[in-house]
Amino acid sequence: MLRIEGLKKVYGQRSVLQGLSLHIPPRQIYGLLGPNGAGKTTTINILCNLLNADGGNVLIHNQPASDATKALIGVAPQENLIYKSLTCEENLNFFAQIYGLSKRQRQVQVQSCLAAVGLADRAQSPAETLSGGMQRRLSMAIALVHQPKLVVLDEPTTGLDIEARYEIWELIRHLQNQGMTILLTTHLLDEAERLCQRIGILKQGRIVAEGSLPELRRLIPAQEILTIQTPDEEKAIDRAQTLGFPHRRYGSDLAFWLPKALELKEIIAHFDGIPLDSISRQPVRLEHIYVEITQRNADEG
Repeated sequence: MLRIEGLKKVYGQRSVLQGLSLHIPPRQIYGLLGPNGAGKTTTINILCNLLNADGGNVLIHNQPASDATKALIGVAPQENLIYKSLTCEENLNFFAQIYGLSKRQRQVQVQSCLAAVGLADRAQSPAETLSGGMQRRLSMAIALVHQPKLVVLDEPTTGLDIEARYEIWELIRHLQNQGMTILLTTHLLDEAERLCQRIGILKQGRIVAEGSLPELRRLIPAQEILTIQTPDEEKAIDRAQTLGFPHRRYGSDLAFWLPKALELKEIIAHFDGIPLDSISRQPVRLEHIYVEITQRNADEG
C-alpha cells in the first residue's frame, strides 16, 4: 500500500530525512515513532504531496506520490480539522465537496462515516458541543469521507482522557478490520504496543529500528526488567555487575536487565545484604526498547 525508499529532505544546511525507507502492506497498522524533530511531519507532508522530496521515491497504491494520489490518502492531523460552528453532518459535507464527491455520494458517505465513528446520533449537533473524544472521532470521519486507501493518524489520542483514548483505539481496530491501511504516529508507546503490527523508530531522519514487537524485543538481551528502590544504589549496581545484570535508568528508576525470569526469592538472594525498599518485575516493553535504541543512536552519533 505504501512504499518509501531512500527519502531525503534538506532545509538549508539541515538534513531532515536521510534516506528514510519503510513499507506498509495493505490492512496493516504501522506505528512511526520518534522524538520531536525526527522527521515525522516532513514525511507526512511529502506523502500528501504538500512538500517535495529532495531524493528517494514514494509509492502509494503502486502510484508515485503526486496530485493524483492525494485522493488515496486521508489525514487526521494532530489538531482536529473541524469547523466548530458547523454540525457534524455539515463538516463532513463540506470536506466531501472539496474531494469532489457528487451529491448522491455525499449523502451515502456522510452517513456511513458518522456511523463508522459512532456519531450517527450527533449528526445535527454543532461540533463545538462535542466532547474532546467525539471531536477527535469527527476529525477521523473527515479523513475517511472520500474512501481513501491509506489513513494517516497523527497523534490520534493526544490530550484525551483514558476513556476517550480507549474509544479511539477501538475505532482504529475497527477501521483495520474494515480493510483500512493505517500509518499511526504517536508519542504514547503503549498505544503503539497495543495497536501496531509493525513499528518503525525514527531518529534524525532515518529508521534506526523496525519490526513487530516480538522482533524489536530481541534487540534487548533480557527476559525481564527488574526495577528496585534502595538507599544503596551503588552497592546494588556493583552486585548486579557481578551477576551479569546490565543496569539502566528509566527516569529516576533504577532497573536491571534479567537474562531470564527469576523467582522473587532468587532476586532477594542475589541482592542479599542490600536493603531493598521495593521490587517490581515486568516484561520488556516498547518503552525500554525505544529508550535504548534512541539513546544508543545518539551516543553513536
